[in-house]
Amino acid sequence: MSRSRGLLGKVTERDSGTAHVILEKLGDASQVVTPRRVVFASISALLIALASLFTLIWVIPYDNVDVEIVYMQSGSGHIVLVELDNKGSRAIEDVSLTIRFLDSEGLEIDRLDFYLEKLGAHSSISNTPGEDLEMVVLGRSVWEQYTLEVTIEYTYYDGQKGPRTWNHDVGDWTREAFVDQTSFEVF
Repeated sequence: MSRSRGLLGKVTERDSGTAHVILEKLGDASQVVTPRRVVFASISALLIALASLFTLIWVIPYDNVDVEIVYMQSGSGHIVLVELDNKGSRAIEDVSLTIRFLDSEGLEIDRLDFYLEKLGAHSSISNTPGEDLEMVVLGRSVWEQYTLEVTIEYTYYDGQKGPRTWNHDVGDWTREAFVDQTSFEVF
């Protein structure tokens, strides 16, 4: 330990000359790196990052479809609200969505069949005028267990997808929400 102190404490002329050369080079670099150049480089990096993000979201084809469901009980029956969300980068076509309301024995009480020719990329559709994605089941007890069966099938990027089916048990709560997602695929 005392030996290393002795080595560090001795500065030779050669070391001093090397230190002066390094300081001169740092001084030259500080004249080249100006605030204006730093701002320009930062803006350039931001533009490159935004272009990359744009490419990932809009240019590279990927498939990502969600079916969002809200189930509610009311005094006179049940209400099922549906939203179909195409989060993918290409349109989906020939969309077929079926929601079946089943009793505890698997018997169909009511159903909602929805067909759409085309749903654009990064868009969704719910219960809007002309598009009926709401099911009202009147006269059924709110004290029993039921099952919502959700089936979706569509054509995407020259290929058939589905049918894909999910089941949700409902009836324990007055309001429940579900999000069913198809598998995320990048082409």
